[in-house]
Amino acid sequence: MNSNTQTIDSKIRSRIYGHGRGWVFSPKHFQRLGSSAAIDSTLRRLVADGTIRRLSRGLYDYPIQDPQLGTIAPSADAIARALVTRDAIRLQPSGAYAANVLGLSEQVPSRIVFLTDGPARKVKLGKREIHLQHTTPRNMATAGRKSGTIIQALRYLGQNQMNDQVMAALKRYIGEADRSAIQKDLRHAPAWIADLLHPLTKATS
Repeated sequence: MNSNTQTIDSKIRSRIYGHGRGWVFSPKHFQRLGSSAAIDSTLRRLVADGTIRRLSRGLYDYPIQDPQLGTIAPSADAIARALVTRDAIRLQPSGAYAANVLGLSEQVPSRIVFLTDGPARKVKLGKREIHLQHTTPRNMATAGRKSGTIIQALRYLGQNQMNDQVMAALKRYIGEADRSAIQKDLRHAPAWIADLLHPLTKATS
């Protein structure tokens, strides 16, 4: 291994360790550190020595190790963030998964759905399958923001499921610093969701 290769190797290792265990990434995350060939070679070495794990083509993680459970599968959110960088797309949690993120469901659904402005497809990682569902620009207008997750979670639950438990979860999820941004995004929400959220996004005096 020449000095240049060692430098790229150390920089990639440093970035991986810096993000910590549970980070999911692609070669694109290191594109400014060296050539594609050098980056791919380093990642192959790190897979071979057990430092990182190859999840699928062009997708890796620095796995969490649990004393009892062993190697832990990466979170859907970590996978989504990696896909956003790798494929230059936007993703928005949807359906039951959005409700789980919001705290309205304790169980992570087996079928995890993200809305996207990219092509529709399935990403299979071991036993986990993530569905990327192409959608309209309106549904992606709030992608990557708290307002987007709230809107999609409430769409999934439906107006008839709104109760004190849901309102309490919304109040916990919407911090004071979030109110202004969510208030601006209500124009992208169905009328009943906007009406529901409007009182929760008013600035407190």
